[in-house]
Amino acid sequence: MDTYCSENITELAQALINVQKLMTPAAKDGKNPFTKSNYATLNSVMESCRDILLDQGIWLTQLPVPAPSELGQGYLGLLTKLTHAKTGQWQASLAVIPLPKSDPQGMGSAITYARRYALTSMLGMITEDDDAESAKEPKMSSAWARTQRANYSQEPRQSRRQPISAEPVRQGDDFGSLPKLEGVSYQYVTAQDGRQCIIATGNTLAKKELLSGAGFRWHAQRKYWWKYAEAA
Repeated sequence: MDTYCSENITELAQALINVQKLMTPAAKDGKNPFTKSNYATLNSVMESCRDILLDQGIWLTQLPVPAPSELGQGYLGLLTKLTHAKTGQWQASLAVIPLPKSDPQGMGSAITYARRYALTSMLGMITEDDDAESAKEPKMSSAWARTQRANYSQEPRQSRRQPISAEPVRQGDDFGSLPKLEGVSYQYVTAQDGRQCIIATGNTLAKKELLSGAGFRWHAQRKYWWKYAEAA
């Protein structure tokens, strides 16, 4: 493949700028048994970017293609392409990796590996720091977490970006010192260390700068904004 983008990518570039503004780090939800390190799985990478790409009118495709013939056998090519649906503008990359085994299992493993790295590279995606950031995040009680997972699984597809529901802020609530943001609700939860936290849910994606300014932090694995109640 000699050309990696359409002649004009102005509209696509603007849409990708919006994607990068809204995209959050992919959670390191996988464990490498050989290196004993955490990494972001393909599921985590897709969860961080898929809905945002769709909202910006960008069609993502990742297709296995033949590797350059001069490399010989034992290689796999993967073409990752981002297409702006409205204008047809596109950008692509070709990843070529060696196959660990010449069988369907080896090919499947190589495709998953290539998809993950090609997509994170094209979007400039980062993964959360499992040593630094996770140490700052409170561990919520297991009962509360199970309830939220159950609620999440029962929600319709279009609402799943915000897995937790809460009562809207009302005059006289204990959240009076927090910013009253349209479409954003607050609720108290108890962390496993016994400390009270405040969770912000709802239309938080468009309000992330305001929430950050109010002292909230993004919990990449559970997909919500939080802060300790005593800091409210």
